[in-house]
Amino acid sequence: MPVKLSVVVPVKDEAENIAPLAREIAAATAPLGETEIIFVDDGSSDGTAAILLGLKAEIPALRVISHATNLGQSRATRTGVRAAKGEIVVTLDGDGQNDPADIPNLVAPFDRGDASLGLVGGVRAKRKDTSARRVASRLANAIRQGLLHDGAVDSGCGLKAFRREAFLALPYFDHLHRFTIAMMLREGYRVEFVPVNHRPRLHGASKYTNFNRMLVGIYDLFGVRWLQRRMRGKTEAKEL
Repeated sequence: MPVKLSVVVPVKDEAENIAPLAREIAAATAPLGETEIIFVDDGSSDGTAAILLGLKAEIPALRVISHATNLGQSRATRTGVRAAKGEIVVTLDGDGQNDPADIPNLVAPFDRGDASLGLVGGVRAKRKDTSARRVASRLANAIRQGLLHDGAVDSGCGLKAFRREAFLALPYFDHLHRFTIAMMLREGYRVEFVPVNHRPRLHGASKYTNFNRMLVGIYDLFGVRWLQRRMRGKTEAKEL
């Protein structure tokens, strides 16, 4: 049967979180029609890939793709989207903090048949992060708004739904996952936002610190601004 929806989850050393997360995704997407669930193991060293392979018999929709080395979240996401068979793709983080129960609300706006809608982004209503991370996130979002004007008040939320074709048309660069909204707008697509749940991390530790987020974010912001200013806009093209 043709796949209606693809769920892509990039993971790195999340052995304790992936089994319950995969089961939650399967349950949340069951009413949505034919769905595939793609976990991309980004060079884990804790047995993540083995646990995912063990889940395939339990969850027939599960696909597992493995990077031989760690290439980062954006690259893992792109690997999953390229392998996806659905027209609509949903991404979420592999640490269990994003709630799979929100997936139907992210996908619903695409059912209106509006071809101009490229992406629906989640906005975490009640963050379960530390106070330091919440403050850093608010500051980072304020700075990016001043430069990019993309309307993203929660660019770090991993829950996003988008058209696969639109995503693959975006210029790829490392850390793209933090700027997908701005890049969708650059290509002429509309973006919508919906509130989503956010949960505390139960196992493991975050792969990012406030400092390394800020450091790479500075370079990325100016790079994305450069890309925005060098786009002449979207136009219809037809063969004569």
